[in-house]
Amino acid sequence: MTLTPEIPRVRLEPAEFPVNRGGLCAKGFTAADLLDHPDRLLTPLVRKEPGNRESPLREASWEEAYERIVTAIRDSQERFGRDSVGCFGGGGLTNEKAYALGKFVRVALRSSAIDYNGRFCMSSAATAANRALGIDRGLPFPLADVAEAKTVMLVGANPADAMPPSMQYLDAGRANGAKHIVIDPRRTNTANGAHMHLAPLPGTDLALANGMLHIAIREGWIDEAFIADRTEGFAAVRTTTNAYWPERVERMTGVPEAQLREAVRLLATEGPSMILTARGAEQHSNGTDTAQAWLNLALALGLVGRPFSGYGTITGQGNGQGGREHGQKADQLPGYRRLDDPAARAHVAGVWGIDPDELPQPGRSAYEMINALGSDGGVRVLWILASNIVVSAPHSSHVVNQLNMTDFLVVSDIFPSETAQLADVVLPTAQWAEEEGTMTNLEGRVIRRRMALPPPPMVKSDLTVLTELAGLLGRGEFFTDEPEAVFEELRRASAGGIADYAGISYERIEAEQGVFWPCPDERHPGTRRLFADGFPTASGRARFVRVDHRDPAEVPDDSFPYVLTTGRNMQQYQSGTQTRRVRALNVALPEPRAEIHPDLARRHGIADGDMVELRSRRGAATLRARLSDGIRPDTVFAPFHWPGANLLTNPALDPHSKMPAFKVCAIALCKAEEGSS
Repeated sequence: MTLTPEIPRVRLEPAEFPVNRGGLCAKGFTAADLLDHPDRLLTPLVRKEPGNRESPLREASWEEAYERIVTAIRDSQERFGRDSVGCFGGGGLTNEKAYALGKFVRVALRSSAIDYNGRFCMSSAATAANRALGIDRGLPFPLADVAEAKTVMLVGANPADAMPPSMQYLDAGRANGAKHIVIDPRRTNTANGAHMHLAPLPGTDLALANGMLHIAIREGWIDEAFIADRTEGFAAVRTTTNAYWPERVERMTGVPEAQLREAVRLLATEGPSMILTARGAEQHSNGTDTAQAWLNLALALGLVGRPFSGYGTITGQGNGQGGREHGQKADQLPGYRRLDDPAARAHVAGVWGIDPDELPQPGRSAYEMINALGSDGGVRVLWILASNIVVSAPHSSHVVNQLNMTDFLVVSDIFPSETAQLADVVLPTAQWAEEEGTMTNLEGRVIRRRMALPPPPMVKSDLTVLTELAGLLGRGEFFTDEPEAVFEELRRASAGGIADYAGISYERIEAEQGVFWPCPDERHPGTRRLFADGFPTASGRARFVRVDHRDPAEVPDDSFPYVLTTGRNMQQYQSGTQTRRVRALNVALPEPRAEIHPDLARRHGIADGDMVELRSRRGAATLRARLSDGIRPDTVFAPFHWPGANLLTNPALDPHSKMPAFKVCAIALCKAEEGSS
């Protein structure tokens, strides 16, 4: 079965869109190659022998697929209760689909069991921002403001590879004399263009931030007036930083005292200044506290709420911002409301036309849900949308085992991903060019996604599937698959919430090239910049929170003497379900490579291009070596876009955000035997 032969060429309209200004990364300008890819899922698939996942998948009608799904849902809920059925969503879903999915679980399934892959991406930064600032919006200012800052500190961020269109703003700043400081255990492409590169031991960023704050206090660089007028809680933080004198921080992090001092001097005295964090600082078992430490530094220096200045976090997925605002999270209702807040429950239930008591209480976070699959009180029937957790979740062999514990597994995807290959039913879904909707970018700007061509005849939008399944479950009157109608309901549901979309419409988005939330009514211009006049906290002040360094959940020892850290390559994206199928990207980077310092490689007889085996307490992976003096000699880097790296990673969770510790685990390595793969 093939797609229509006339696939339109990709054209950017408008070419001068104010965020990317017509720029695309390699993944963006090759995305159209996937529309008619031969691996594309074009019909539902079901097991030839129902209940036997060893039997092959075969093509099926939608009616047959739905019948199997609905039967599994009803049987499980009758035997084990409503929470035995759940959904796992994705940060790539449009706002409309993310909203509808959260509503589907709570209204159609009447279950508490929902979370999504953004738990593995943005949750630590989001938790810290909510705690300190009262709101979680990745950048509280337009991306263009970055070009006007005179000092920018990037902590665990590599936008040159992970978000290339954003580099135009960093490049413009440097051209105007700005100084950039990159904090990363690797000398990345972003670090290559920076004024300074600090290479701490992975897992010590919190100590680094506290050490910089110690220096700022000692040197008199903190903004005492800002602290007194606009914040609370600084006294406890000041006391804590007494323990982070420069010599001690150098021993903890490996960053020389002179670099520490110069970095904080630039932030404090050569402004306006920004601190931008990303996954390198956040994907840790103490990721929330680490993000908080950088927030504490930004607040103490008086950076927040001033022009071309402040703290922000760089969002990872296509709709990483919008995907975490409207109900995919286990504890969340639309508008970034809390599911355990009686007023929030009453408001959203009123919009949905149900009794507030019908709404479930908060459920388990993503990895906690995975850990409980198939157990008493756990999910037994799971529907996964827009996520390939077999590749993207930590300790992936355990994830496979847990998925195999379910009684029934449904996966919606574009391609037969590693996760889809384990499913009882696989549902084909529309791609980006085949659907209407909205997304919210890292600035909090709500933008449109327009349909360029219809999906193939047997492929449906997730909105349609959610609506049709809700109908078969007897709850169809609460749902529609018309994107604009869903968005209009989202506006009402979010009204008065932290992420307030009430004043945003499709028409305004088109006319204004996106609208920034919060936007409480149609006369409101949208909020391009936050915090100029106050903070949405109970006191109206930003909150300092005392945080202390603690060692990673797993540290090197004699058996596993090195640190593995994982991350992104420019040519691939997320679990690689899509990008590993693009020929041009695979020519540029056909396989994952373990980045190893030459000194470490010599110690183990490894040459550039050799196959190396990396082992952790959870598993082993074999990758080709790439020798680089741009990485610490005690650290190995591996990309997570292929199966392999996450066989090794540690699923220890941050106690606040429930983020797994992707960025630090202890490993051993050796040259692999000939023929290993």
